[in-house]
Amino acid sequence: MVEYQATTSQACGLFPFVTSSKPPSVGTPIGRDQLSGEVVCLDPLAWLRAGLVTNPGVFVLGQPGTGKSTLVKRMVTGSIAAGTRTLVLGDTKPDYSDLVEHLGGQVIKIGRGMDRINPLDTGPLGEAMAAMNHADAEKLRWEVRGRRIALLMALCILIREAPIDNAEEVVLGTAVDLLDEKLRASGRQPTVVDVLKIVEEGPEALRRAARESEGATYDRRVDNLIFTLRLLVSGSLAGVFDQETSAPLDLSSPAVSVDISRVGAAGDKLLTAAMLCTWSYGFGMVDAASTLADAGLAPKRSYLGIMDELWRALRGAPGLVEYADSLTRLNRSKGMASVMVTHSLSDLEALATEEDRAKARGFVDRSAILVMAGLPPRELARVHQITPLTGPEQNLVASWSSPDSWQPGARHPGRGKYLIKTGAERLGIPVQMALTPDEQNLYDTDQKMRA
Repeated sequence: MVEYQATTSQACGLFPFVTSSKPPSVGTPIGRDQLSGEVVCLDPLAWLRAGLVTNPGVFVLGQPGTGKSTLVKRMVTGSIAAGTRTLVLGDTKPDYSDLVEHLGGQVIKIGRGMDRINPLDTGPLGEAMAAMNHADAEKLRWEVRGRRIALLMALCILIREAPIDNAEEVVLGTAVDLLDEKLRASGRQPTVVDVLKIVEEGPEALRRAARESEGATYDRRVDNLIFTLRLLVSGSLAGVFDQETSAPLDLSSPAVSVDISRVGAAGDKLLTAAMLCTWSYGFGMVDAASTLADAGLAPKRSYLGIMDELWRALRGAPGLVEYADSLTRLNRSKGMASVMVTHSLSDLEALATEEDRAKARGFVDRSAILVMAGLPPRELARVHQITPLTGPEQNLVASWSSPDSWQPGARHPGRGKYLIKTGAERLGIPVQMALTPDEQNLYDTDQKMRA
């Protein structure tokens, strides 16, 4: 018998010792490779810096109860330990607030009689403008204007369940400009109530913008818009988005969680509005931090944005996907990673128009890292159309997808098991997570149900 000696990098190519390369050891340890037993680490920003991926987007898919939130919480804990700020942009259950408080972060609770977010509040971007020279401040002012108008239009679309026409968009833009000029000296932020008031008054500048000089014809032009704005401040959304922001986001906090669970009890429209406002406010915070850092007025920081229950925000009305897409598309240039979480691609396929469905699929396509917990075969077929999966990969993930026992207390077979996929050419990494005792308490999403 002839014996040979070789290094592991050479021997791994010899049958029967065929195996994949060593899993990534950069980032937060999330578990062990189910095939090799090696520790697997995951951090989108660390992977980007190490050249393992081309963008810091993570998309997490999995059935309820398989541990999607647990994985994300482990990533949050590790990211904060590494100095990355975490933004939980709309905690709907809430799943993350206890962890953020435990880690010394800020928790903002949105709801009637609680904390409020003003959709037109520039937040940290306004502070950035005050610290910049005139030329740079003017550039940023145009960015602020665009954000205000985009969010105001998104809320109007949500309430109306139909698009805003060109004339109404011009009127809204002019109203925002007039309010910005009027309130700039006082430092007060305009509100939706202010926009409604100035549109109803119809000053000369607004009439010229609407191309209607007569009162009666102007009123007809803006009639539908006025009713839409009134619904924002007196209808189902009243009491949450019609006043000034009561709890600004803290730029220096290691983590911020915006708890909108109380809003969810008031209906899907209010919850969708809360998510849209939270996303806009949170991404504005990241923009402000990046702008101040570029100007040498603040330290450079990196951020991890968590967008859980993604489907709930996108299904609110046709056209909202476009708004979410515009917010998230350029995160890499801002030093921000995003983690989007949903149960199924069928959530995205249920959107009203094909245009929205195509853009929603783009969220998955643009995410360099796809993490799959237990999924049924029909769902894996949808995933395969976007990110090619081998037959064994599909069989493995499908085997985690359904409980294997009717006995009380039986553990879901997919709990804590994930397949990490990066690109079509690389084989997925099957990971098994194990929690420490402290994590079992902090990451548990079923405590209230057991109580």
